Amino acid sequence: MKKTIMIAAGAMMMAGAVSAEPALGMWKTEVDDGSYAHVKMSKCGANVCGTIARTFDSSGEYDSPNKGKMLVRNMSPQGGGAYKGKVWRPSNDKIYIGKMQVNGNELTLDGCVLGGLLCASQEWTLIK
Repeated sequence: MKKTIMIAAGAMMMAGAVSAEPALGMWKTEVDDGSYAHVKMSKCGANVCGTIARTFDSSGEYDSPNKGKMLVRNMSPQGGGAYKGKVWRPSNDKIYIGKMQVNGNELTLDGCVLGGLLCASQEWTLIK
């Protein structure tokens, strides 16, 4: 009986590991308008959201007024590391249609207009 319970518990843990969202964690953004950030991606309900945790410029870390603000908004998992939602660009204070694709330690984030016809893209790197 003990062996059956341990096997069942192990199977449940493995299923949880497989279903974990690949976007969760701390990500380093590309430089945009002279600065970059570390963004903490975490669950927000059934979706994934990203909040600016640290900000950097050419002088090093600095205390940006954007720290603590949500950059990635309600990204809904689509399967295979793909997400759809919204993304905020601090430099112009606009919210765009957002798409993300996670491949291992790399995340591609697109902010799009015109229903997704015109997109700007960034490559982020997983920190932890």
